Amino acid sequence: MQSTSFQKLSRSTLLFPLALVVFEFAVYICNDLIQPAMLSITQDFGVSSTWAPSSMSFYLLGGACIAWLLGPLSDRLGRKRVLLAGVMFFTICCLLILLTQNIQQFLTLRLLQGMGLSVISAVGYAAIQEIFTERDAIKVMALMANISLLAPLLGPILGAFLIDYVSWHWGFVAIASLSFLSWFGLKSKMPEQQQKPIKQPFIYLFKDFKKIYFDRNFLGLTLALPIIAVPLMLWVALSPVILVKALGFSSMQYGLAQFPIFFALIAGNIVLLKVIDRFPLGKTALIGVPIMFLGALFLLFGAISNIYLVPCLLIGMTLISFGEGFSFSVMYRFALMSSNISKGTVAAAVSMFLMFSFFIIIELVRVLYMHFHIPAFAWACFCLIGLWFICPQVMLKRIMQQRLNAKQF
Repeated sequence: MQSTSFQKLSRSTLLFPLALVVFEFAVYICNDLIQPAMLSITQDFGVSSTWAPSSMSFYLLGGACIAWLLGPLSDRLGRKRVLLAGVMFFTICCLLILLTQNIQQFLTLRLLQGMGLSVISAVGYAAIQEIFTERDAIKVMALMANISLLAPLLGPILGAFLIDYVSWHWGFVAIASLSFLSWFGLKSKMPEQQQKPIKQPFIYLFKDFKKIYFDRNFLGLTLALPIIAVPLMLWVALSPVILVKALGFSSMQYGLAQFPIFFALIAGNIVLLKVIDRFPLGKTALIGVPIMFLGALFLLFGAISNIYLVPCLLIGMTLISFGEGFSFSVMYRFALMSSNISKGTVAAAVSMFLMFSFFIIIELVRVLYMHFHIPAFAWACFCLIGLWFICPQVMLKRIMQQRLNAKQF
C-alpha cells in the first residue's frame, strides 16, 4: 500500500522523522546502554556472566515475534494508530522491568521491550518509504541513522557510569521518559495516511507472506541485511565479555573503545548522504561491503596473532562499521521495494527475517564463544560478510543493470 503522492524533503516534513528518531534512539539505547551493565545485572541475579549476550538476543527475538502482525495491522488500521500504540507499550515495558526479581523475568521483559524494534522497522520505516521519494527516503533513513547512532556511541559510556555510580534501574527510567516524549511528537507531527486502509481480512495475510518469502528477488536482497548488520550486532552483544571479561578493560576503557567504531558508522552514513545523488542506486553497497570484508580480515589476523589483538579488533570493527553505514540504508530500500505486496506487510517480512537472523546468529556465536573464545567471533564475522559475494551482490548487480536498461529505453 503505497501513497500516490510524495512529500519533498524540507524542514517541515522532517519533523515526523525527527519525532520517530527520538523513539528509535530510545529503542537502540535500551540495548546499547543496558548491554554494558549486563555483567553487573547477572551478578545481581546471581547467574553466570555468559547470560549477558542473551539480553540482546532476547531483545531482538521480541522484535521478530511481533513484526508479522504490526506491519499488516498498520496496513489495515493506519500507520499512526499502530505506531502510537507501540510506543506506549514499549514505554510501559521499560517501567515494568524495574520490578523483576530474577534473570528469567528480566529476559521476558527484554523480549517484550524488543517489540519496539518492529514498531520502528515494520511501521515507522514503512511510513518513511511511503511519504518520501526514493532518494529522499534513503537520505531521511541515513539522517535518522546518524541521530540514532548516538545511542551506541553514548550507550557504553553511560552504561559504564551506571555500573560505577548508580543502579542500572535508572537507565530504564530514563529510556521510558524519552520514549514517552517521542509519543507526543509522533501524535502531533506524523502525517495521516493518504490512502484508505486496506479492508482484506487477516486470512489474506498468510497468502501475502507466502508470496513474499517465495520471491527470489526479495530473498536475495533481504539476505544482504543480516550480512551487513549482524557483525556489528555481534560486537555489541559480545564486546562486554571480550573487552572487560577476557581482556581486562575497565568499564570506562570499554566505553572509550567503542568510540572509533561507532564514529565510523556515523561517518559511513554521512558519506552516503554526500554521494547518494552521484552514483547509481546500489553502487555504495558494492563499495561498502568489500570494506567490511577487509575489516573481517583484520579481525582474523588479530585472533590468530594475539600480539596485535586489540588494535586489530578496533581497526577491523571500525572498517566494518563504516561499510555498514555506507551500505545498509540502500539495501533496505531495495529489499522493501522488491515486492508489490503492501509495504506494511513487506516491511514486516523484512523485519522478521532480520530479527530472527539476529537472534539465531547471536545465540549460536554466544555458544561458540564459550568454547572457542575470540576466534569464534572473528570467524563468524568473516563467514557472514563472505556470503555477500555468493548471492546478494549478484542479485543487486542484476537489478541495477535492469534499471539501467529501463532508463535507456
